[in-house]
Amino acid sequence: MAGIITFIVLLFIALILVMTNIRIVPQAYAYVVERLGAYQDTWGVGLHVKIPLIDRVAKRVSLKEQVADFAPQPVITKDNVTMQIDTVIFFQITDPKLFTYGVEYPLAAIENLTATTLRNIIGDLELDETLTSRDTINTEMRLILDEATDPWGIKVNRVELKNIIPPREIQDAMEKQMKAERERREAILRAEGEKKSAILVSEGKKESAILEAEAEKQAAILRAEAKKEAAIREAEGQAEAIMKVQNATAEGLKMIKEAGADQSVIALKSLESLAKVADGKATKIIIPSEIQNLAGLATSLKEIMSNDEKNK
Repeated sequence: MAGIITFIVLLFIALILVMTNIRIVPQAYAYVVERLGAYQDTWGVGLHVKIPLIDRVAKRVSLKEQVADFAPQPVITKDNVTMQIDTVIFFQITDPKLFTYGVEYPLAAIENLTATTLRNIIGDLELDETLTSRDTINTEMRLILDEATDPWGIKVNRVELKNIIPPREIQDAMEKQMKAERERREAILRAEGEKKSAILVSEGKKESAILEAEAEKQAAILRAEAKKEAAIREAEGQAEAIMKVQNATAEGLKMIKEAGADQSVIALKSLESLAKVADGKATKIIIPSEIQNLAGLATSLKEIMSNDEKNK
């Protein structure tokens, strides 16, 4: 009975030892295991059992990408301007063994390495270059830090200059310079606007004068065309009137001829025409010989009639 109890106690102790030495490694983590003080293995994700009292987990390492935000560091530019620059480092542990045994206090080592690298890079740049070369500085620092941290099992993925803080007097001078530059741009823009406005006004006046000239030209052409058309119509009317008079005269002569008119009728028509001609407007009148003869005949007839009246 005592042996059974002892066996149960020993079995219980063994189960406790096994249970306490079971390790489950979660995702994105790695465990560095030592056996009797020496590196034994690196456990990945899953279930693992270590030997009691012999194996131990020396370090739990996160394989996620991590961010280290370092305090501002004083740096001096090539033109002897002291400024404060703080950096942000994005890194990832790629080898848990090297990270565990490579360097003591890895984050402190990265911070000091970042500060010295930053001072070396900024020392070769002037103030204006530093303010406008963030991407160049970030790239150069990442290459240097990535190469330096390889023996520590760390990969530097990205480096960013978070803030560049020049001295107060430099900031005041930069603000004045920026204000002057903005005023200069404003003056240029105002001058350009006035210039464009004047050009547009001149072009408008020019276009207006051209349009007025074109309108006057068209009006003159239309007036000339109207006068021309009126003259043509008037000439056509006069020609048509003359034609009708001539046709009427021809018809009259034809009718007289067909009626068998004698010399006396013709003479009478000549007198009627002479009366129309001598309406007081003409200064000279040419009388045909036939009409002159007729006038003499009329005078003779008048004298004969006068003599007959006296005889009576």
